[in-house]
Amino acid sequence: MTVSLATWLITGAVILGLFVFDFFAHVRTPHEPTLRESGFWSAVYIGIAVLFGGFVWWKWGGTYGGEYFAGYVTEKALSVDNLFVFVVIMTKFAVPRVYQQKVLLLGIVMALVLRGVFIAVGAAAIDAYSWVFYLFGLFLIFTAVKLLRESDEPAEAEREREGRMERIVKKWFRAADHYDGDRLTTKIDGKRYITPLLVVLIVIGFTDVLFALDSIPAIYGLTQQPYLVFTANAFALMGLRQLYFLLGGLLDKLIYLSYGLSFILGFIGVKLVLHALHENTLSFINGGMPVSVPEISTALSLGVIGGTLVVTTVASLAVSRRRAG
Repeated sequence: MTVSLATWLITGAVILGLFVFDFFAHVRTPHEPTLRESGFWSAVYIGIAVLFGGFVWWKWGGTYGGEYFAGYVTEKALSVDNLFVFVVIMTKFAVPRVYQQKVLLLGIVMALVLRGVFIAVGAAAIDAYSWVFYLFGLFLIFTAVKLLRESDEPAEAEREREGRMERIVKKWFRAADHYDGDRLTTKIDGKRYITPLLVVLIVIGFTDVLFALDSIPAIYGLTQQPYLVFTANAFALMGLRQLYFLLGGLLDKLIYLSYGLSFILGFIGVKLVLHALHENTLSFINGGMPVSVPEISTALSLGVIGGTLVVTTVASLAVSRRRAG
């Protein structure tokens, strides 16, 4: 897959333009979005992501189009898991609903920049060392097991992590105890302080670094094309703010989502290990020669990922409805 510099620049400009539009059209004036507004714009951004996938399919063929869609669906599913963390953070800091949009959008932009760094590092590592796939695969399997163990008390685990991040931020900066509208800094007795809103923004942004450690290796298990990795991440994150307000209380009903995500990460981890064996160059494995193992196709990956998400979502909603009844 050959992607010209012009294509990279145009794609980056379009993504930046969409974020700028989102800020001036919806976030600049503080308000709590309605369900209708959130649903409409969430559908718009999903539609844009699908149209882009169609463009990839048309320009570079079905193989890369399928890789993009597999990556996008995976990143979108993992981003929903991010929403649980956002809810915990917003609740912990008692962020007023009218200011949450600004924090989410700026946090998402910060997250995309940080993920861009991870994507570049990952691409360079893969080009230089094929055995990196072993590390990515084993890390994803480890993460899947860890996520499975934390599924019973995810909120408590996140509160501990956010508490540590908050202490680090307040150690380095003077922090006010009260909000000052949607301002990120404020003056008290002539001295400049950061507001709790900026503390929340920093916590959300750097918490996403932890998620990137999972999601970037996961998507590299579905495609080794940096362009597809970046765009799938960008479009998955783009509608996250609207999805946060759209889902609302529904998040509490997705009780099996962590189990589904754990299975997906483990599946991709196994796929990466098989790919690493197929491309093996490590001397202590099969004398440095490739190992004849089956490789998991993109079509099968997309089917497993989509099927897992459907099953876990339907099962979650069905059990939640039965418990409520």
